[in-house]
Amino acid sequence: MHISEGVLSAPVLISTGVLTAGGLYIGLKKMSNEKIPLVALISAAFFVASLIHVPLGPTSVHLILNGLAGILLGWAAFPALFIGLFLQAILFQFGGLTTLGANTLNMALPAIIVFYMFRIFEKTNNKTLLLTGEFLAGFLAVFLAAIMVGLSLFFTGKSFLKVAQITVAAHIPVMIIEGFITLITVEFLRKVKPEIFKIIK
Repeated sequence: MHISEGVLSAPVLISTGVLTAGGLYIGLKKMSNEKIPLVALISAAFFVASLIHVPLGPTSVHLILNGLAGILLGWAAFPALFIGLFLQAILFQFGGLTTLGANTLNMALPAIIVFYMFRIFEKTNNKTLLLTGEFLAGFLAVFLAAIMVGLSLFFTGKSFLKVAQITVAAHIPVMIIEGFITLITVEFLRKVKPEIFKIIK
């Protein structure tokens, strides 16, 4: 779901760039020293997972892991995903530097949304609801990211509406896969490294 250089209009690039700068500021302010290794690990996992693209019509699909990033990092998901996208842009020309703000916002804002959603499920102390929340976090983060990519294209020009619709539809299998990946990973971490969840805010 990387948006390439030369696609988005100036107003979209500027507005998403400003919002991303705000997200990075909050994320860095909330990032404690003990969380830095986890941020680096999630950033690396995102970098590797989203390198594998499967072409599908005018778009391509890949794993994103922004739901997992949201659960484990909270607002620190902004700098984690920003670094991964920046490295992909300069090393492999995925996305671009001018669209870095838009691409980061499209991936990181859904991560923040599911972070707060997941906190609600966590407070129930109900195992079934917790597992549901873990799956939904992975599913919804990709769904919202696809919607945001579609909106970025739509606000650039209505001629992109069809591509935006295809982008969302193409990522439905990814949403389901990421739901299960997030559920399995979070449950595994609860068993082997439960202290991780004590540093999330």
